[in-house]
Amino acid sequence: MGNSTSRLYSVLAKTLSSGAVSQHQDCLEQLDSAQLDPIDPKDLLEECQIVLQKRPPRFQRNFVNLKKNSGSNHRPIRVMQWNILAQALGEGKDNFVQCPMEALKWEERKCLILEEILAYKPDILCLQEVDHYFDTFEPLLSRLGYQCTFFPKPWSPCLDVEHNNGPDGCAMFFLKERFELVSSANIRLTAMKLKTNQVAIAQTLKCHETGRLFCIAVTHLKARTGWERFRSAQGCDLLQNLKNITQGAKIPLIVCGDFNAEPTEEVYREFSNSSLNLNSAYKLLSPDGQTEPPYTTWKIRPSGECRHTLDYIWYSQHALNVNSALGLLTEEQIGPNRLPSFNYPSDHLSLVCDFSFNQDPDRLL
Repeated sequence: MGNSTSRLYSVLAKTLSSGAVSQHQDCLEQLDSAQLDPIDPKDLLEECQIVLQKRPPRFQRNFVNLKKNSGSNHRPIRVMQWNILAQALGEGKDNFVQCPMEALKWEERKCLILEEILAYKPDILCLQEVDHYFDTFEPLLSRLGYQCTFFPKPWSPCLDVEHNNGPDGCAMFFLKERFELVSSANIRLTAMKLKTNQVAIAQTLKCHETGRLFCIAVTHLKARTGWERFRSAQGCDLLQNLKNITQGAKIPLIVCGDFNAEPTEEVYREFSNSSLNLNSAYKLLSPDGQTEPPYTTWKIRPSGECRHTLDYIWYSQHALNVNSALGLLTEEQIGPNRLPSFNYPSDHLSLVCDFSFNQDPDRLL
């Protein structure tokens, strides 16, 4: 293992205890990723496993092959979607009554997050509830070859938690060796013509191997029961923005997000019926190809047990094929205390899909 990698990670392993980012700006400047050497992902994985050696092993999940003769000889594009659980919320607001506080320690939990990312090696990574972007994810993932973008919530609930690490928000990472950034938009979502606390990032990328353009977006809609119409309005605003960016679906689109909405909600129907011709990738795991998974989040709070399907990867079904999707954790794997846990760092499951370009993208428009 290289000494430079070990030195970097030994610094990052000491979670900064101060609150806002401004309070540890000197440390951030010292870890300026532009001045640091690349990291071998195997070395970083080894570092994480050393930190996690007293924890149970990571859950085994398998990819399900969904390929229907796409006719493409190009490497698939692997996209990973994940609400990683903001550290400030996990420790200070979310009240996971069956999860020991010891399991939520950032020094170890961040290694579980990194281990999951390193295991699946996404070409594009879309995250929500990121409140350790500047001191962990940007400095590490940039050295793994990713171009990184972060857009925080204007009024993040993390800021209400003592000893927070700044606001949480959405983050997007793509491998520079595979893609070129053509355009990028940070979108503050509106509802009833008013700006809201929810955001999205949309980036148009050019695939080096195929020369094809596509748009990738990440978002996190308003949470909680009673806000269904609000989420619907946010979804309409996001769809309108994406229609403009993709020139009315001329550019293929992938949308990752925690929509905080079950498939029965109006915002889900809006995406399903959009003129952008979107389909939800994880429906393809069902026998009929029409049913979402039974859950993407499973937790126990003081109010009771919550098992919901809230997370999605939407894609342009006329232009893209889903080659495979990562299977979800079983109830037995999750265990009676649900998520998060010593085995798994978030209350949401990661979703991972491999996409290829359709050779005749206009066929289904």
